[in-house]
Amino acid sequence: MSVLIGASCVAISNCAGATEITTPAEYAYITDFDTGKVLFQKNAEMQMKPASMAKIMTVFIAFERIREGGLSLNDKFQVSEKAWRKGGSRSFLEVGSMVTVNDLLHGIVVQSGNDAAIVIAEGISGTEESFAEEMNFWAQKLGMENTVFRNSTGWPDPELTTTAKDLNILSSALISRFPIDEYPDLYPMFKKKRFEYNGIDQPNRNPLVYGTVGADGLKTGHTKESGYGVVGSAIRDEQRVVMVLNGMTSMKQRSAESRRLMDLTFREFKKYRFFEANETVDVANVWLGKVPNVDLVIAQPLHRVLSRDERRHLKMSVNWIDPVSAPIIKGQKLAVLTIEGKSNSEKIDLLAANDVDELGVFERLGAALKYLIFGADAGTVVAN
Repeated sequence: MSVLIGASCVAISNCAGATEITTPAEYAYITDFDTGKVLFQKNAEMQMKPASMAKIMTVFIAFERIREGGLSLNDKFQVSEKAWRKGGSRSFLEVGSMVTVNDLLHGIVVQSGNDAAIVIAEGISGTEESFAEEMNFWAQKLGMENTVFRNSTGWPDPELTTTAKDLNILSSALISRFPIDEYPDLYPMFKKKRFEYNGIDQPNRNPLVYGTVGADGLKTGHTKESGYGVVGSAIRDEQRVVMVLNGMTSMKQRSAESRRLMDLTFREFKKYRFFEANETVDVANVWLGKVPNVDLVIAQPLHRVLSRDERRHLKMSVNWIDPVSAPIIKGQKLAVLTIEGKSNSEKIDLLAANDVDELGVFERLGAALKYLIFGADAGTVVAN
């Protein structure tokens, strides 16, 4: 039995072509968070400088210590002279003062404070150099194969390097490892628009948090050698996108391009929920069973992130030998769901939704005799 349950583009008279995604950013890597599907990439594995986007790893390690219980947001670290003297973006910490981890993290996330990042590094590992070793440990553990950290801030260093793909891996890990329902005070700090410390109020440098629907992170970066970059994430209709852009020419371009690409990605790619776990996909006739048919169900949810063009070309069909002979055991593989796209296909097993006992001996003889005399029951579907 073969049943078509999808429609291909050939059946639609007005099939527009796929939207072409381009960007002036030198490096780009955009993914769907839940599936990891790559939605767009450009020079994604080429070496680049992360600038302050390296601070995402600094925050990740602090979050991890909080998750393990060795650190709390109320703990305090002392501001060293090294941290106080550091140039670039600052949280304006006073040398020798004791600052809570909560304020330091907000200083890093919202204000991109180099001083706050160094204080966190020294507070956790003793020295910034030791902290960089832990950063590299986590980079390898997370699968960031082309990243080397040399400091907690992203300050220029000849050996400091990463890729757009690696920063996406890091950011996705941070979001998944510290879910908001378990750690409501951690990741949500990325979407705060302002933070005031020591009487100085500073805005979040991430342009996405100002008006981009669903945006809740993560971090910008800029040095002369890196250009302007941003790691962004947004969630709409239960679909999260993680985006890394770098190598842009100005703050204005970074702002406009990050917003444009985030909106374009959500317009072009949607999460389609075709079937939920244990949902009936089709119904098979049963031969010599105590009930005439059995539901064919899918074990896991069938959700796919597809571009509009991919969705138009998608075709699904269910194949099985009809009728299915009793007895049938719940969970028994009875059919195959085939999903065909423009460039790939996959097959998923469909299972019996319930047990079906076979008829007794005399009932089977009667049913077989009836079949020989009258043919198939009226309800039996003839195979294509």
